Amino acid sequence: MNKTLSYGSNRSKFSTATLVKTSVLAVVAYLLMMLEFPVPMFPAFLKVDLSDVPALVGGFAIGPVAGVVIQLVKVFLFFITRSQTGGVGELANFIIGASYVLPAAIIYHLKKDKRNAIIGTVTGTVVMAFVGALANLYILIPFYSNFMPIDAIVNMGSVVNANIVDLKTLVLYGVTPFNLMKGTIITIVTLLIYKRISPILKNH
Repeated sequence: MNKTLSYGSNRSKFSTATLVKTSVLAVVAYLLMMLEFPVPMFPAFLKVDLSDVPALVGGFAIGPVAGVVIQLVKVFLFFITRSQTGGVGELANFIIGASYVLPAAIIYHLKKDKRNAIIGTVTGTVVMAFVGALANLYILIPFYSNFMPIDAIVNMGSVVNANIVDLKTLVLYGVTPFNLMKGTIITIVTLLIYKRISPILKNH
């Protein structure tokens, strides 16, 4: 009887600790999402932020589901406080961010070592680029055209890259290279800091 109570207590503490850590990482991700910056060689609407780093850290330390939850809470907080795109930007951020964190965390949890961390993040970057291309081509940019004409969006790409002349070339020469670059940045930052902060997250 005492063993059962002890087990239930430990399980409750574990669940509470996991919830707290996930929530803290989500808030950190939300704050980082506000610190976005444009990259000169890409269309102005594509901006880099490091908000995927806490989600990936959470995915590695806590689990793949936690990584996705961090992404979801982050974009929800941003949507209710700072959205200027009618939710399209937040939807894009979640779809693309989750498509990166989920495969990376799943692969890492198969065997938690540096090799799998690298394989996972490289796989996540490729998946993110692929999912981002499809999402922007068929969902995100067409939906955002309710706020801004597609021609105007394409022109934002043409300004920095003459090869961008329509929606498909915008995705090919603008969105996809941007997501590959962003995935690489998130990977490098995460691998540099993960060992330093993971003991805190793993300590129940």
